[in-house]
Amino acid sequence: QVQLVESGGGLVQAGESLRLSCAASGRTFGPYGMGWFRQAPGKEREFVAAITWSTGRTYSADSVKGRFTISRGNAKNTVHLQMNSLRPEDTAVYYCAADTYYTSRYPYELNYWGQGTQVTVSS
Repeated sequence: QVQLVESGGGLVQAGESLRLSCAASGRTFGPYGMGWFRQAPGKEREFVAAITWSTGRTYSADSVKGRFTISRGNAKNTVHLQMNSLRPEDTAVYYCAADTYYTSRYPYELNYWGQGTQVTVSS
């Protein structure tokens, strides 16, 4: 059984930073890709950033380019999302996702999901 556990969400003011972390566990789990998605109230879940594990290649949504950075952590199967210059429109529940076959910006292609962590940015 694969488990993804997110941490690091919270309430910040516009312009401040947060760092989200996601730890994946499972006896034989080895991700091909891991990523972050977010979902604001009344909106669909949207892609934020992803990383292909073997190469370290990263992908990010246009809305966060230059502000958010995804990276592999030092601990096994851990990924971070450094979020700088946060805006009120970044307010959402942030989900970590992973898969053993894909690095994808499409939620339906990913098999493993965390429970989510709330990020709230006040103006």
